[in-house]
Amino acid sequence: MQDLPSDRDALQALLDFHVEAGVDLALDETPHNRFAEPKPEPAQAKAPALKASPASAPSPPRALPKAAASAPEEVAGMAREQARQAQSLEELEAILAGFDGCALKFSAKNLAFADGNPEGRVMLVGEAPGADEDRIGKPFMGRSGQLLDRMLATIGLDRSQVYVANIVPWRPPGNRTPTPQEIAICKPFIARQIELASPEFLLCLGGPAAQNLLGIKDGILRTRGRWFGYKTEDGREVKALPTLHPAYLLRQPLQKRLGWRDFQALRRALDGRE
Repeated sequence: MQDLPSDRDALQALLDFHVEAGVDLALDETPHNRFAEPKPEPAQAKAPALKASPASAPSPPRALPKAAASAPEEVAGMAREQARQAQSLEELEAILAGFDGCALKFSAKNLAFADGNPEGRVMLVGEAPGADEDRIGKPFMGRSGQLLDRMLATIGLDRSQVYVANIVPWRPPGNRTPTPQEIAICKPFIARQIELASPEFLLCLGGPAAQNLLGIKDGILRTRGRWFGYKTEDGREVKALPTLHPAYLLRQPLQKRLGWRDFQALRRALDGRE
């Protein structure tokens, strides 16, 4: 079995790698090298087969509610109808917590609805929660969130001045990318969330957020740093700026200079200089 690194930073990096890969649950208190264990003795050919008792039979998987098992178009229509009913962010969070139309709800630990100040001038929207966000129940709580906080600090902002959310509020299993159907189901809720928060500026973190909110097809490296208009259902237009997702910047540190430029552009817009 591979020896664990003795250096604290290396060990933390190894743990972060496994969390990002979706390994967030230990089955034993201590690791075991299954390859070093002796092979079990083959059973005797004439040994009678044992019948599994009802108590030892595996229980069938829990069936999803009818709403989650319905056609995606039908569920998306239900989501739009329920999202429109919310007259406040508190009502929207309660409606979303009781919404059974997205199967991700039943594999996630918590709903990661939002963090920060909904009255802030800036709203930041990412794609979906990760393992730390799922555990805590708030968006951008892990390493990506720490980097986001540092980037905000460079332009004089913190979470008491901005509002943070994701398009999909439940963590997909193993941190996989949300499917188009899952995004379509959750999209009415984030649209209503933006409308109720009513920010002056919208920062789309990563390509999926920019493409789904702004309706653009180009990749994030071609659209970042350019201002777009996001239209709410009540007809208001919000200035929107796509930028690189903090998780991408952790994987590609050299691109942090581009993210820094985008945040500087946001600062100029807040100061009325752009």
